[in-house]
Amino acid sequence: MEEKTRDQIGQTYKWVLEDIYATDEAWEDDYKKLEKLMEGIPHIQKTLTKDGKSLAEALQAMEKMEHIAGNLFVYARMRRDEDNAVAAYQAMTARAMDINVRLGSALSFVSPTLLALKPGVLEGYIEAAVPHCKKDRDPKTCKKGGHCQKCGNHTHGNNKQLAPYDFMLKELVRSKKHVLSKKEERLLSMTADIAGAPKDIFTMIDNADMKFGTVKDADGKRVQLSHGKYIVLMQSPDREVRKKTYETYYKSYKDMINTISAAYSASVKKDVFYARAKKFGSALEKSLFSDNVPVALYDNLIETIHKNLPIMYHYVDVRKKALGLEDLAMYDIYTPLARETHGEYSYEQSMELVKKGLAVLGEEYGQLLQEAQDTGWIDVYETPGKTSGAYSWGVYGVHPYVLLNHRGDLDSVFTIAHELGHAMHTYHSNKNQPEAKAGYEIFVAEVASTVNEVLLTHYLLGTEQDADARRYILNHYLDQFRTTVVRQTMFAEFEKMTHAAVEAGEALTHESLCGMYGDLNALYYGPEIARDDTISFEWSRIPHFYNAFYVYKYATGFSCAVKIASDILGGKKNAVRDYIRFLSSGGSDYPLELLKIAHVDLAGGEPVDVCMQEFARALDEFEQML
Repeated sequence: MEEKTRDQIGQTYKWVLEDIYATDEAWEDDYKKLEKLMEGIPHIQKTLTKDGKSLAEALQAMEKMEHIAGNLFVYARMRRDEDNAVAAYQAMTARAMDINVRLGSALSFVSPTLLALKPGVLEGYIEAAVPHCKKDRDPKTCKKGGHCQKCGNHTHGNNKQLAPYDFMLKELVRSKKHVLSKKEERLLSMTADIAGAPKDIFTMIDNADMKFGTVKDADGKRVQLSHGKYIVLMQSPDREVRKKTYETYYKSYKDMINTISAAYSASVKKDVFYARAKKFGSALEKSLFSDNVPVALYDNLIETIHKNLPIMYHYVDVRKKALGLEDLAMYDIYTPLARETHGEYSYEQSMELVKKGLAVLGEEYGQLLQEAQDTGWIDVYETPGKTSGAYSWGVYGVHPYVLLNHRGDLDSVFTIAHELGHAMHTYHSNKNQPEAKAGYEIFVAEVASTVNEVLLTHYLLGTEQDADARRYILNHYLDQFRTTVVRQTMFAEFEKMTHAAVEAGEALTHESLCGMYGDLNALYYGPEIARDDTISFEWSRIPHFYNAFYVYKYATGFSCAVKIASDILGGKKNAVRDYIRFLSSGGSDYPLELLKIAHVDLAGGEPVDVCMQEFARALDEFEQML
């Protein structure tokens, strides 16, 4: 079917960016307004720490500027995403980026200035900002708009204007012990470009210099390998195609392994250097600090997955049976165990499925999904020049937006559920939190989207009668556990090992890196999969390793979502109510504390155990269908 141009798509299938700016001229007006407001920054710098009232006024003025800057960038970028070939929106996006950078630079004095205050001053501002108990002045026991659990009464601090910023100020106090002198901080900031070199070098090797060779597809046609083609061919039902693709693709990494090893070693050394400079016990501790996550939780994730690895070994055995193979190789891991047999899902049919699948979340949630469909939240179809993929985004004070490129397959239905999960999280957070506390951390960002996917999966399995369709849905579900929980935890353990080696004074060579990774892969996939030398080089193609200790969040986020979905589907008392409360919490506290609102406590590993048991249940169901 020929692709339609944007003007051929009905308005009902397009987002309404006019809800941010009615016209491009209104965008220009705000741009000028922001430039005018920025002229007042020197005054803010002079009065910032004069007293609590001045601090509140300064933070409000900065928030106003940052709000406008955010609007300018999001509007321009989403207009560009409609058609990346439009020069006017290319230019507007560049200008929006420029003014955001200038604003960030102009306000860079704020944190150092506040941290330079005498001991107790910042703490005094925080106490004045938050409600506290008249009896023992414990803010933890006082509920917003309610009464103290201990004495039945409460009072607000004497500076309510600071209340939206209390968590931000607490974070400053918590980080103070890791802030160096102004000269030292300036010196460290000057190393930023150098610090980014390992990642930049790997990016150039991986995306510009690397040549992957060619292989024949199942039809005997010669195909030039690329990152994208590799994934497609690894899903081929032809085993010989998979094997040749696997060997040819990894040969390129083997040929460059010394250079890539040097780049990755430099990246790890950089992480260790910054951790030591900032007075952290390890690079892992430094990375977890921003989310206030203890190292013990990271370790516990790995230990819990280790304990549940027999489930992964069972998965490998079931995969071998499903493919009808006597032995399973790593190049057999990606090919689907079932094929989609359902016809095309229209956008309307997809939305109907999503609404039915998420009906368990309540009437109000369903009404919001309908509002998203009816009132210009979603840009649905692929058109020439439109940004590929899918995302949810937006600005405070306006409903969220969702970009799709709807293809009409079942994966597209899951994409809608996923992105609307993000949108509902943003909607509830923005509605219930002041702007300073509305933005949530990446640690919890994938929870709402995955809850939606899990609920939709269970709905489809509960209503779909066709055996082939059920196998396809279960295959999709099982792959999420394997790739998002087990594999990402293996990556997380590799990162822990490499950083610990450098911290112990050991050198990272391609032999040691491949040895570590090969042993981990054998541990995580088990004895039923053939061990080969090639998979030991897989670490060398993973770009996430240059952003250390990030990937574990995929595993914890998915585990938390499965736990929440299990509570909801199991009819746990107040599960839906408290999940909506979690969605409404934004960034008002640390991620681990916010998750407790939805009855998820990661500290003991229970959500990961629940997740792996759900993996086992789904696996048993799939095996019975073979």
